[in-house]
Amino acid sequence: MIRIDPRSAVVFAAALATSLACAGALRWMDGAGEAQAAIAAPSVVRSADGHYWAEAMVDGRPMRMLVDTGASVVTLSRADAEKAGVSVGAHDFTRTLNTASGPVKAAPVILPSLAVAGVRLTSVEALVVDGDMPASLLGMSYLGRLSGFEARPEGLTFKG
Repeated sequence: MIRIDPRSAVVFAAALATSLACAGALRWMDGAGEAQAAIAAPSVVRSADGHYWAEAMVDGRPMRMLVDTGASVVTLSRADAEKAGVSVGAHDFTRTLNTASGPVKAAPVILPSLAVAGVRLTSVEALVVDGDMPASLLGMSYLGRLSGFEARPEGLTFKG
């Protein structure tokens, strides 16, 4: 004969109710996690050429930039700098950069603001290159000030 103590039955029922409540909460949170993952879509998508191209706003002006973690500093072509309202004179080209194409003169500047995918930073260190560049570079003087960024095959996610 099986005998059940009423107190044991109450404890068992409470434990079962708690377990079911936890399971329901976990299921609900799992759904919320999926919603968050959908919101955290890549900030910068990978292009067909395999590179990450960012649609940036330099002091409120649009500019397409190549994301380059190997570039220490945001680097603008002279033409892109002019489009962004960054003016430099011949006397401002005080640095020499060693590039794959050889040495090139550059002018250090501070960009008032640089925004990519909704993450806006102010007073961003940059260089303006005196010469042609295939693309301006979104370098570590911007990327290094983010709280983080994550690279996945489909793109990069920036965290402000």
